[in-house]
Amino acid sequence: MKDQSRVVVIGGGITGCSVLYHLAKAGWTDVVLVEKGELTSGATCHAAGMLTQFNTSPTIMRMRKYSTKLYQELNSYDRVGSVNIASSPEMLKTLKRNVSRARGIGLEVGMISPKETLELLPWASPENIYGAFYLPDDGHIDPHGTTYAVAKAAIAQGAEVYTRTRVTGIGLSPKGEISKVKTDKGDIKCEIVINAAGIWSAQVAAMVGVSIPCTSVVHQHIALEPVQGQEIPGDSPTFRDYDYLVYGRPEGGSYLVGGWELDPPACWIDGVPWEHEAAEVPNDFDRFAPMLEDTIKRFPFLADAGMIRLVAHPDAFTPDAGPLLGPWPGIKGFWLAAASSMQGFGGGGGIGKTMAEWIITGQTEWDVYAYRPWRFGRQYRDPYYAAECACERYKYYYRTYYPHDEDSVMRPQRISAFHYRLQDLGAVFGKKNGWERANYFEKDKPWRRAGEDQREWGGWVKPSYFETVRKESESVRQHVGLFDISPFGKIELKGPGAPPLIQRISDNDLDRPTGSVTYTQFLNHQGGIVGDVMITRLGTEHFRIISGSAFLDSDLGWIRMHRRDDDPQVEIVDVTDDYAVIGLWGPCARDVLQEITADDVSNEAFPYMTAKAVDVNGIEVLAQRVTYVGELGWELYIPTAKAIFVWDRLWAAGQGYQMVACGYKAIDALRLEKGFLALTSDITALENPYEARLDFCVKLQSGGDFIGRQALEQVKAEGIKQRLYTFTIGDEAYLPLYGGEAVVSEGKVVTRLRSAGYGYTVRKNIGYAYLPIELAGADKRFDIEIFGEMVPAQV
Repeated sequence: MKDQSRVVVIGGGITGCSVLYHLAKAGWTDVVLVEKGELTSGATCHAAGMLTQFNTSPTIMRMRKYSTKLYQELNSYDRVGSVNIASSPEMLKTLKRNVSRARGIGLEVGMISPKETLELLPWASPENIYGAFYLPDDGHIDPHGTTYAVAKAAIAQGAEVYTRTRVTGIGLSPKGEISKVKTDKGDIKCEIVINAAGIWSAQVAAMVGVSIPCTSVVHQHIALEPVQGQEIPGDSPTFRDYDYLVYGRPEGGSYLVGGWELDPPACWIDGVPWEHEAAEVPNDFDRFAPMLEDTIKRFPFLADAGMIRLVAHPDAFTPDAGPLLGPWPGIKGFWLAAASSMQGFGGGGGIGKTMAEWIITGQTEWDVYAYRPWRFGRQYRDPYYAAECACERYKYYYRTYYPHDEDSVMRPQRISAFHYRLQDLGAVFGKKNGWERANYFEKDKPWRRAGEDQREWGGWVKPSYFETVRKESESVRQHVGLFDISPFGKIELKGPGAPPLIQRISDNDLDRPTGSVTYTQFLNHQGGIVGDVMITRLGTEHFRIISGSAFLDSDLGWIRMHRRDDDPQVEIVDVTDDYAVIGLWGPCARDVLQEITADDVSNEAFPYMTAKAVDVNGIEVLAQRVTYVGELGWELYIPTAKAIFVWDRLWAAGQGYQMVACGYKAIDALRLEKGFLALTSDITALENPYEARLDFCVKLQSGGDFIGRQALEQVKAEGIKQRLYTFTIGDEAYLPLYGGEAVVSEGKVVTRLRSAGYGYTVRKNIGYAYLPIELAGADKRFDIEIFGEMVPAQV
């Protein structure tokens, strides 16, 4: 075994082998992989081996397409196609929506009729087949053979693989950089470690002091014996029946069938035994039986099939069912390609490609922002909390998770200082990053936590809260609304190193007077948008960054990652829990605020995009004159312990101005009308500020040498290729729009909607979309595909 290598990959599943292969293929041949057992001896060996290119995430879809191509090139792929069935009218609508979303991101796919479905699966029962979609390039692989094929290709490029070699520790230099990997066969000096340890990823991460949420969730599948006279051809399509929560692939004249039960168990939530390798865990036939019964409903002849074996095995899941990909802030050289969350072989090839690109060039072709390994808040350090959330995500692998449904488990976890006041006002709470947030208010009804609400009110129909949110929105436009926005992320930078660091990560100019509030983006080196924040200058060397509640930890990691060794001293502190925040917005906001403070809040004394302290009965409140709803107003930052007194005074003062309490559903509708953008929906790492109409934030002349500057200079010189536009869709009647729908022009899909919803003031369905420059100024007709129907839209 070598005692020195540039890179050490830990884990011999498909992900680790793929990372090894892509690094070696790119010329980094001084790379080794260490595996405590044999290759595939973790979750990989138990995979069902089904591959589909279908996914509504642009990144995962592209990873799957790439993986399929890779396995074909290695002669390790059986192309048989897949049939994806809707067994209810509601699921048919779900599939139509998902097909539109997939078409919007470039996948050639369409719906097929029940008759066409039965032509592809003639042995299926025609009962309750409402339609399907068919992907002819889908197929399956042999997990063992495919993994070894990838490893063999890596070795042929010069990489090395060491099996039966267990990692026992990871060494860091005094500067916190990777220095070596310790194994039971000796140390390997190295610069880079890639944690691809699957269900052991959390234990490997802990070797460098890193905590990641990675839960082993038990999945089951069963191999069935063939039925004489009704053998299933080996080249027949795989199937998925989303209502019945089952999938299957042809094997040995019958089917291998798996399912996504609604109550999966987790195992070893605080650490997987090192000695566990390819062994199964105890199966639970009673838990699997309902899915087997549903499979027999779809294929009745399987009632006569004998059962060969029910396999139960753990797989690594994160609380949001996304993999952990990328470097870890503050530990140079430590990378993760972990917790694939059943993306396995479908994602394996693409993950390897992405990791190699990222490590070698610092850039990735696809947007992997959503999979940053540091994205989870501190509540996920509780193994039980993380496990419950992971099991809930597993539940929705096939079951429809509607856009307006909310997570149900482990609530409440975090509540604001105003939580009980919101309860008294009839709040319907949603959940974001562990926080209970008021979605809207049902006056004169008991408060409650939302769960599968959209499922309960009928699915893809007009929401039951439509009139409630309309009234909240109208109150903000005409009078004044009071919002609890305490879950906003709050990060403070203090010290002589704060000004250079904050300017380095911001495209706007932060060299402004104390009391200034600046809207800015964080960019990657390609100029793509990876952060969207407000920054308040509280002092010469003191800044506060306000981030979305879901993006706090992602932004915090990004800031820490870009601190340089030669920077002056700077403190980077999460102060989210230290301050409760009230949004006071609407034409009467100034009148209400002036009633509770003697400080002058007139326009002359308190201009837009400034912040200053105001006194409210002896409580110092930092008021920031900003808005995310397009109306006059302030965000009020109050020490948490004293915040309730400010809320009560505002509420009492507001009654003379027809004040109402409002929730996040109203915020979303109001910001859509005003053209305010949302990170990860409207702006992503694949769009730059010029394309997103945020060029007013870019300060090339005065902003210094910020990250992404060179890329933006090139974009400005060459011109943009696309730009964000607002569409109004249909007429005044509500349409079931949720974002992601395909935008069609002259019969061709040209783009997809980003954010979409109903604007209560303008009485229009609104959607944002990026259009190619050649289409934007042309006299073109556009249609939005909504559940298979084309609805006219205007730019």
